[in-house]
Amino acid sequence: MRVAMIGSGYVGLVSGACFADFGHTVICVDKDASKIDALMQGQIPIYEPGLDVLVNGNRFAGRLTFTTDLTSAVADADAVFIAVGTPTRRGDGHADLSYVYAAAEEIAAAITGYTVVVTKSTVPVGTADEVEAIIRRVAPDADFSVASNPEFLREGAAIDDFKRPDRVVVGAEDERAREVMRQLYRPLNLNETPILFTNRRTAELTKYAANAFLAMKITFINEMADICEKTGANVQDVARGIGLDRRIGSKFLHAGPGYGGSCFPKDTLALVRTAQQYQSPTRIIEAVVEVNSERKRHMVDKIERACNGSVKGKTVSVLGLTFKPETDDMRDAPSLDIVPALIERGATVRAHDPQGMKEAKHLLPDSVVYCDTPYEAALNSDAVVIITEWNEYRALDLARLAKSLRGAIMVDLRNIYDMAEVERAGFSYTGIGR
Repeated sequence: MRVAMIGSGYVGLVSGACFADFGHTVICVDKDASKIDALMQGQIPIYEPGLDVLVNGNRFAGRLTFTTDLTSAVADADAVFIAVGTPTRRGDGHADLSYVYAAAEEIAAAITGYTVVVTKSTVPVGTADEVEAIIRRVAPDADFSVASNPEFLREGAAIDDFKRPDRVVVGAEDERAREVMRQLYRPLNLNETPILFTNRRTAELTKYAANAFLAMKITFINEMADICEKTGANVQDVARGIGLDRRIGSKFLHAGPGYGGSCFPKDTLALVRTAQQYQSPTRIIEAVVEVNSERKRHMVDKIERACNGSVKGKTVSVLGLTFKPETDDMRDAPSLDIVPALIERGATVRAHDPQGMKEAKHLLPDSVVYCDTPYEAALNSDAVVIITEWNEYRALDLARLAKSLRGAIMVDLRNIYDMAEVERAGFSYTGIGR
């Protein structure tokens, strides 16, 4: 099939490359000419494991191309995916749909023949209806359907999530649209992937409900961790004890400094605003948003307590800046709250991250010293703080680390180390919930 992917950011590029790998002919469109030029030369603008090989393999095979010309890309397409950004709108917390609606207007002017226009971006309930209304207004005679096909990609594992998903959710109002979507995802039949067909509004809400539920699990175990610290319990054992219950499950029960990234913060807030708009408030998710915001600030207090009550005049080594491992994404990363707060309280910060330092330099205070290795970051520091659980931090040479440090304090905000092991190496160790 012929696919046009409007938006060549994270979702658009991964989805376009995977559809091309299924054998479809895909054109990725973006208004950013420099990004398109880079992609045409095989340069990938984001870090995602395996994406460079996938993109360039399909580019060389002729199944994946890139352009700034939306009209030519849409003209012959069987399906046009809208995969543009929907950031939080300033001032009110709603999702900013201006990019989605602008794309819909341009698509309307370019459609030739029957086309399914698919919202891939995360959008509030009713957005597909508005996209349909826009296209009808701009092109009254166009032959098209509008569908919703939310993405469920985890950064760092996006390709596997697309090719071996738990499920595919498609919201469509007519059989022609459903048949096009079946053909697009037909390669997944080999894995017997469930494809759930719903109406469009159900599909849109399913995406928000999924992310809100996962954010709630993270926030729940973080609050349990706080109780564990006050009672002498161990949150890792608590998580295992409840996670073995198949009704609950073990995923997303890892205590830490709070969730971040491109999805959970904006999607939970957008769901809260949508619920308020429809006068059906989501009290649980409102609490999740508030607790998660406060948690990042509480982590700074934890670091100060570990440093004998103050970080003023001390050097703190921060390991991990991105919101999770295997990505260079800094959006709403806990480090964006923790690092500036440490500096405000008088600390000097030396930092290392395997992929995030380039982006971090635009987002963190200029005084942060960036280092090539974790051991360089620890040099003459009073404490080392692990914020992101990159694999290369899981087996650090503790003896070498201790020699680099001026003080022997480790604050492990991801619980990747065994307390006894770290203390045997001469450190004072502080974890989460134990």
